[in-house]
Amino acid sequence: MRARLVPGVIAALTVGALLLPGTAQAAPAIPVVDVRAHDSTAGTALASGYNEPGTELRVDAGRTSAARWLEIDYQVQQTGYWCGPAATRIALSARTAAPSQGELAAQLGTTEAGTDHIGQVTAVLNARLGGGWYETKEMPNDPPTQAQRDLLWHDIVFDIDRNYPLVANIVAPPGNQPPGYPPDQTIYHYFTVFGYDAVDRTVLIADPASFGGNQIYWISFDQLATLIPPKGYSA
Repeated sequence: MRARLVPGVIAALTVGALLLPGTAQAAPAIPVVDVRAHDSTAGTALASGYNEPGTELRVDAGRTSAARWLEIDYQVQQTGYWCGPAATRIALSARTAAPSQGELAAQLGTTEAGTDHIGQVTAVLNARLGGGWYETKEMPNDPPTQAQRDLLWHDIVFDIDRNYPLVANIVAPPGNQPPGYPPDQTIYHYFTVFGYDAVDRTVLIADPASFGGNQIYWISFDQLATLIPPKGYSA
């Protein structure tokens, strides 16, 4: 689905730069997000302020006695409707050299109306990685059943322990939104789950929309479980 962005969140992307004769411009270093420098409580933002479309961040893999997170190459989505391609790209980056958002948008069949169904993400993840690790898990009940919640937590821990991020298709209405979302809108969106803390029962999100300037943050597992219905996730 399309991520409905508030005006001004997505600025124009400058392509290229003019160089004076005989000069060269080094590529800027990709900022690294240090997960260990932050706690893992719900609502904690690990990266904020990188709003330019296509802006890239890197997160190194790590773990504690209770938590684990994966190495990813994060990018802000390049259009207002490429949340599906961007979230898919982030998930792929944990395991392989990630293709461009444009390549994935074409493969996913993404249009200006967004990416229609989480099953399209599942198919592209498996096609890009080979094999059939990813499955589409539907969560039609709102609120989810206990069995659906239990399966979601199992999938998060099982997949991340084996170096597979999850991609979630979410619906975030006013009153139940991750940090920075426009509070007067219902947001239909895709983001990537790439870490968890079993003690805090929180999950680490790479959010390509950069709502409110938040790129990488923790939310509670309970909130994630209420955001996915009536959609689904790839795990």
